[in-house]
Amino acid sequence: MSTRPTAGRTNQRRRTRKALLQAASRLMQRLDHAPSLEEVAEEALVSRATAYRYFPGVEALLAEAALDIAVPEASALFGDGCEEPVARLFRVDDALHEVLARNEGAMRVMLAQSLQADARGARGEGVPARQNRRSPLIEAALAPAKASFNPRDRQTLAHALALVVGTEAMLVCRDVLQIDDAQARELKRWMIRALVAAARKPGHVS
Repeated sequence: MSTRPTAGRTNQRRRTRKALLQAASRLMQRLDHAPSLEEVAEEALVSRATAYRYFPGVEALLAEAALDIAVPEASALFGDGCEEPVARLFRVDDALHEVLARNEGAMRVMLAQSLQADARGARGEGVPARQNRRSPLIEAALAPAKASFNPRDRQTLAHALALVVGTEAMLVCRDVLQIDDAQARELKRWMIRALVAAARKPGHVS
């Protein structure tokens, strides 16, 4: 008999993780001290044990909560009616690039804590390792141009774009390629244009 989590259980775990991040964000803005994991759990209406299943410690939770606060909603990026997917994806990349650049320390703490938890086998079964803030923004960027892509190609494009924007791309540009911000932005824009062009239906042009 399979013990693989159902879609419903997976979504519930994502919501629980998100609730902990939102609770931490509220407390960080309200309190005159860094909240404890116990305080965050109480604010999120979950048990202390549940909080520990999702985060190895309060440092990891607060580091990610700082990023969670800073990432904009899709409505803030696409409020002017622009429908061209490449231009909309540039906005996503620019927004995430700025957030990560301003919160690089928190981003690296978040990644380090997550990797250490996995190495120790400390993450609860079925508990998501990351919140995935980029995919909803990518999907929102592509939404107005839905007719320009076959459904399978559009899904593949969204997945490929998740490799181009966000945390990992910044780390590769800074730590591996050792290029500056201007070069990193131009490189990512080149990849975004190329991926969108490759995924479009024949006859659909930007």
